[in-house]
Amino acid sequence: MGPTPAAAKQLQKAGPIDVNDFFPHSVTIRAGDKVSFAPRGFHNFDLPAKGGEMTPLLLPNGTKVSGANDAAGQPFWFNGLDNIAFNPALITTNTFGKKLSYNGKKGIQSGLPLGPSPKPLTVTFKKKGKYTYFCGVHPGMEGIVSVKGKKAKVPSKKADKRRLARQIARSVKTAKSLPKVKQPANTIDIGVAGKHGEELMDFAPKTLTVPTGTTVNFRMSRGSYEVHTATAGPGDPSDAKTDSYLREIAASFEGAPALDPRGVYPSEQPGTPTATLTPLLHGNGFWNSGVLDATSTTPQLGESSSVTFGAPGTYDFYCLVHPFMKATVTAQ
Repeated sequence: MGPTPAAAKQLQKAGPIDVNDFFPHSVTIRAGDKVSFAPRGFHNFDLPAKGGEMTPLLLPNGTKVSGANDAAGQPFWFNGLDNIAFNPALITTNTFGKKLSYNGKKGIQSGLPLGPSPKPLTVTFKKKGKYTYFCGVHPGMEGIVSVKGKKAKVPSKKADKRRLARQIARSVKTAKSLPKVKQPANTIDIGVAGKHGEELMDFAPKTLTVPTGTTVNFRMSRGSYEVHTATAGPGDPSDAKTDSYLREIAASFEGAPALDPRGVYPSEQPGTPTATLTPLLHGNGFWNSGVLDATSTTPQLGESSSVTFGAPGTYDFYCLVHPFMKATVTAQ
C-alpha cells in the first residue's frame, strides 16, 4: 500500500515524491490463496462487495456551518452549508493485523492507518474472479487481484518480484521527470503527477515573481490522485508549536471531528469575480482555493482557483492538507 521502503528511498532522490499505487499493482493467485496488504503510507484498503462502491473519505457530518467570520468580522459565504468530516467508518474501522476472507458477498475495509506501525491485513480470496480494490484516501489509486482455479498455473514468486522491480523502475524513472515539468505563464501547479500515481509533493514553481495586478492560477496536476489547497494568510501551518491563523485551520485536517470550513471551502464564493489579494483581504490577507482535486470521483471539488495580486509584497502559499508544501509569489 504505497512504495516499498527501498523504492521510497530511490524516489526521494528525485525530490519530495510519493507514489499513490499498490506495489505490485496486480497479482495473480489461486482460489484459497492469501494476500497481505502492508501499509507503507497514509492509505487504506477498500475491497467492496460485488457490485458495491468505494467508501468515501469525506462526508457531511449532519451539521451546518455557522458563525464563520473572517478576521474583519464579516461572515464567510459558506455559512449555512454542510460541515464536512472524515467518514466515521474509516476512523472507527481497523482491520490491520487481522486475517479475513473474501467471497464477494461482503466488502473488506481496513480503515485508516492511524495507529503506530500498523501490521498487514491478510485476505484469503475464496472464489475465482478479478477483483479491484481501492485506496479511498487517494481516489484513482487502485490495485487488482486475479483469482484463478485451485489447480491453475500462476506466476511464481520470482516472476512476482520481477514485476514489482519493473513497476518500481518505472516509477523512479517518472519521478526524475516530474521536477522538470514546465508550467504556463502565471500558473502554479499544486503537485505534479505522473501517469501511474507518482506525485511531486510540492508547488511548481516554488517561487514566482509577477507585476502587481497579475492574476495567477493555482491548479491541480492532471492525473493527480491527491487533494490539495493553495492558501495564503498569517502563520505557517506546518509549525505545530504555534497557534497561528493558518495553523488552526490546518490542524483540523489531522483528525478533528469536523474539518474547518475555512479550509474546505474557497474563501471567495464561486461565481464571483476573482479576488484581489492584499494584506487586508478578509482582514488579515487570507485567501483559500478550497480543497481541490483532479478526479471525476469527487465532483464537488474544483480543479483550480485564481487570485489577483493587488499590492506589492511577498505572499506565501501553503497546502493545508500537506503543510510542508509551500510556494512564494512576489508581486512588484
